[in-house]
Amino acid sequence: MVNKQKILIVDDDSNIAELISLYLVKECYDTQIAGDGETALEMFKSFQPDLILLDLMLPGIDGYAVCREIRAKSQTPIIMLSAKGEVFDKVLGLEMGADDYMEKPFDSKELVARVKAVLRRTRMAPAEKEETDDKVVSYPDLEINMTNYSVTYKGQRVEMPPKELELLYFLAASPNHVFTREQLLDQIWGYEYIGDTRTVDVHIKRLREKIKDHEKWKIATIWGIGYKFESV
Repeated sequence: MVNKQKILIVDDDSNIAELISLYLVKECYDTQIAGDGETALEMFKSFQPDLILLDLMLPGIDGYAVCREIRAKSQTPIIMLSAKGEVFDKVLGLEMGADDYMEKPFDSKELVARVKAVLRRTRMAPAEKEETDDKVVSYPDLEINMTNYSVTYKGQRVEMPPKELELLYFLAASPNHVFTREQLLDQIWGYEYIGDTRTVDVHIKRLREKIKDHEKWKIATIWGIGYKFESV
């Protein structure tokens, strides 16, 4: 018997949470609901979900704080849900480690599609790693290993979410090749991703915070076009 994938729904509006749960159970997911941030953190430990749907406006500990605490110890995919539709809010959510951001009110079919897309990417990573033995890119003081999803920088392992690692690997595997933001969205997030190019900018910013420019290489911005991994 195949184990159902588990989804933790965090929303203080019980009607919305129950409705989301119904849609997901219909798609054969196992769900649990938390109505506040503190409960969400407790259920995260006990339920061990494969994905979290996280509302931002929660009583007590808000969604941003929940995301921050979970990201400090886990790379479990997180899709943020919020009535806040401003670019700032979306960028902040992504910067804090969310894998996707949906604005309320949302279409139930789109929500299910995004859940499936994020989980599919999570499942595909190990399968893709088994297909080849040479998914390792090395530069002075930097090694990106897609076989075990690790990045080593100056002898130290650097923790980063799968999308950041995949973006870094994709750029570094084609040194000095310029990619547009749209190309990077297509390659890393897939054609089904419903987002905008700011997602790429946010992930590049986070990569630069963790992987500083080296005298032999750097992540370079090509103004008006996109990015490249520059190697000398």
